[in-house]
Amino acid sequence: MDPFTHTIRVGWADCDPAEIAFTGRIPYFALEAIDAWWEHNTGIDWFELNVDRDNGTPFVHLSLDFSRPVTPRHRLKCEVRLMKIGTSSVRFSVKGFQDAKLCFEGQFVSVFVISSAHMKISIPDYIRSKIEPLVAG
Repeated sequence: MDPFTHTIRVGWADCDPAEIAFTGRIPYFALEAIDAWWEHNTGIDWFELNVDRDNGTPFVHLSLDFSRPVTPRHRLKCEVRLMKIGTSSVRFSVKGFQDAKLCFEGQFVSVFVISSAHMKISIPDYIRSKIEPLVAG
């Protein structure tokens, strides 16, 4: 299955004095891409999921490897793949490319909770049914 691709315009305000994207912005870009993946594939973004449905997906693991700097020179194309679904967790892979060159790749794991109680739950059926077919092979 082809990855979902989300395009980000990296701005000057995203950069540090070295004229490359500030390290802390890279996870932000990846999380923005994952949020776009949720909305595209389920019709529900994180705001609606948390506020209207009382289901949160806090992250329990993030890891990133960097291979080249991210700059404002080119659009950042973030490829998102759903790698694994557990009872209550989901694992994503995100790869960021600029000018068709890999800049970073990472793994992101979140768990489903009742937002108001911060209590872990199984992935709700209304979501599981939409995302199970999307697990990368």
